[in-house]
Amino acid sequence: MNRLSRTTLALGALAVVAGLLVACGGDGNEAEAPTTPSNCVTVDTAVSPEKLDLLTALAESFNRRNERVGGDCVVVRVQKKSSGVGMSALANGWDERTDGPKPVIWSPAASSWGAILNQRLADRGAAAMTSPDAQPFMLTPLVIAMPKPMANAMGYPATPVEWSDILRLAQDPQGWALYGHPEWGPFRLGKTNPNFSTSGLSALIAQNYAAVGKTQDLTSEDLTNPATVEFNRGIESAVVHYGDITMTFLNNWYRADRRGTALTYASAVAVEEKSVIDYNAGNPDGVLDPGEEPRKPKTPLVAVYPAEGTLYSDSPFFILDAPWVTDAKRQAATKFQEFVQEPANQRRVLKFGFRPANPKVSIAAPVDAAHGVDPSQPATLLQVPRPKVMVDLLDQWAVNRKTARVLIVLDVSGSMGDSAGADSSDTKLELAKRAAVQALDDFKDDDEVGLRIFSTGLGPDQSRMYLDLVPIGAIGQNREMLKRQIGNLIPTNGTPLFDVAAASYRDVLNGYDPARINAVLLLTDGRNDDGNSADDRRQESNLLTQIRQGSTGENAKPVRVFTIGYGADADMPSLRSMAEASNAAAYNATDASSISEVFTQVVSNF
Repeated sequence: MNRLSRTTLALGALAVVAGLLVACGGDGNEAEAPTTPSNCVTVDTAVSPEKLDLLTALAESFNRRNERVGGDCVVVRVQKKSSGVGMSALANGWDERTDGPKPVIWSPAASSWGAILNQRLADRGAAAMTSPDAQPFMLTPLVIAMPKPMANAMGYPATPVEWSDILRLAQDPQGWALYGHPEWGPFRLGKTNPNFSTSGLSALIAQNYAAVGKTQDLTSEDLTNPATVEFNRGIESAVVHYGDITMTFLNNWYRADRRGTALTYASAVAVEEKSVIDYNAGNPDGVLDPGEEPRKPKTPLVAVYPAEGTLYSDSPFFILDAPWVTDAKRQAATKFQEFVQEPANQRRVLKFGFRPANPKVSIAAPVDAAHGVDPSQPATLLQVPRPKVMVDLLDQWAVNRKTARVLIVLDVSGSMGDSAGADSSDTKLELAKRAAVQALDDFKDDDEVGLRIFSTGLGPDQSRMYLDLVPIGAIGQNREMLKRQIGNLIPTNGTPLFDVAAASYRDVLNGYDPARINAVLLLTDGRNDDGNSADDRRQESNLLTQIRQGSTGENAKPVRVFTIGYGADADMPSLRSMAEASNAAAYNATDASSISEVFTQVVSNF
């Protein structure tokens, strides 16, 4: 079976970042709406972020060809739309006010999202929108990225590594002492949330196939087999946290590498092969900012291709079966699809670390051993499960995933009573309250969640900096109480950010549960304002020292501090420092209207 035909059995990757529109002939400013000549057949194309730049450039080249359909010119416009967001938008009825122009071509990171979309539509009695035979644009397999010393300790590549090896390491109390390296501590796995990231979804599919010993025809009955459930829970038990994008893990790994602690941050992370190439080139998030120079890591990663098999990210070109896709638009979309398959255009995908989908184009650098990957792999490909099984997979993961212990810390300072923006009649606090209440439904019942608010002048005697409104406990029992308490919040006084962050970190650390993801979720719209600005630098330094000491070393008790900078006045540099010190992530909601989406992204880590 050749590479191209095999990809019809393979799954791919999801990168989660919702975006605005990019005009094919414009300057790349995503804030500007695309424009096209009124007499042209317009092919709106929604693509996952990892291929936005490449497909935008290809669209510009295509548009210069002056292709025509029925005498009318053809123009391709490209907009960024993460795979999961695109799938949900199509399933729920694409709203052009919020989602942008309705796509003629939808290119998520993986064909699997087309299967999930069709199942969501079928559940509502609607017709399918995507074809299982969509043509792939470029390929990259799911791999297990490991620091080279750890892969070598397991004997890789001479000795194949299986998901069962990962399970054994995850469950053995000796951890890496099993391979003669007690200094590396326990086995720690990074794995993204499969509802957001196809790397996480691919890993979930692969580990379920491994659990039942199959490479195709996974069934819903397989998923509920007690042995499969036990296998999955064992794998999930090693997860450090989840998340919406693999870049969080890769950036944290890279920072840890600069400090010499890469081997105690994570032992393995499920990512795409392309990410290993980028990381080893010194570009962990795959994006170089203006003036940024790549610096290769001290400890490179190795792409481990699981012996039981893996799946491709195939970036399909779905020409949608949707009411807004006319015959003329379909013909125009087909011309663009043929254009991107031309050998010269397929060779361009190599520069981005992907493999060409056109089998006539050879795989070449940087897909090579020098970048930590093996172009002869994968030896075994897994079949994408049927649509119903895909949905059942996500439902089962929600039950089997690692549980969390989270303290939600919300700023109720006076500035939270300010307007959320010129286009909103709500205050910032009102928007944040709605977003937090909605996000509570994303926790499962046996997650433990507490609620703390902070400001100056709290409590009966107005001497407190924070109040615990709901103690950390099983959310299944406390969900309604949490919602009521959040709904009753009102803005008050100042922002004692550093003292409260330090106290919240210590409290979660003191109750640390090694069987759970332990975390602080802190939202603020300001900067430290406790009446003693001269002491700010010392407070922040002490806070970061505490967090780093708890997050590193063989016997670390990692408490992740996930921060949200809310509104234009939030102290993003300090919030980013807190998150990075704890190997977590900082989220930017300076546009207050984005807080609901941002809250959802943060809670995806649990």
